[in-house]
Amino acid sequence: MFILYAIVAGLLIGAALGGRWLALGSIPFRWAPLIFVGFLAQIVLFTDAVAERVGPAGPPLYVISTLMVGIAVLRNVGLPGMPLIVLGAASNMTAILANGGFMPAAPGALAALGKTAPVIYSNSAVVAQPALELLTDRFALPRAVPFANVFSIGDVLLGIGVLVLVAATMRSGRSEPTAVVAPPGAVAIASSGSPGGEPASPSGAGTH
Repeated sequence: MFILYAIVAGLLIGAALGGRWLALGSIPFRWAPLIFVGFLAQIVLFTDAVAERVGPAGPPLYVISTLMVGIAVLRNVGLPGMPLIVLGAASNMTAILANGGFMPAAPGALAALGKTAPVIYSNSAVVAQPALELLTDRFALPRAVPFANVFSIGDVLLGIGVLVLVAATMRSGRSEPTAVVAPPGAVAIASSGSPGGEPASPSGAGTH
């Protein structure tokens, strides 16, 4: 849910900078179907019906689906904010791989939200001595925040990257002032005066 708040913040900042929401539809995102399939696989994997039965296959399936998303993200590294997204995703994946396919969650962070360790498969787990603890879910959003959850340093980088991507894309699509170009005929009429800047005398005028 950390990214959800980043998207909302990006929309608000982009609008404040004069950006256009419709510009988000023109992001030249490559390999988008790979991201869709990866996220869809995770949605199915973490439903109670599947999580209760997936057993030891859960961690490798989660890693594979996350790598699918990561490959597509790397393909779009040139977009605004995407380097931060890549760095955040790499940080999270490093922690997950170092802990057997799980993202360790600090007991204190879970307790701050009134949560306990999951009893069915989840990508999050309480580990007594997690590897690369600095990269794990060591922090918690304020309990009063809707959808509050634990998060990692990688999630912060991901969130900032998403915010930049949304706001920068909106700003790039803002309307620019349109220059007024005089038609060629108007230029010809304006330049038909006398060299001194006075209008040319009508034919025959001034002769007696």
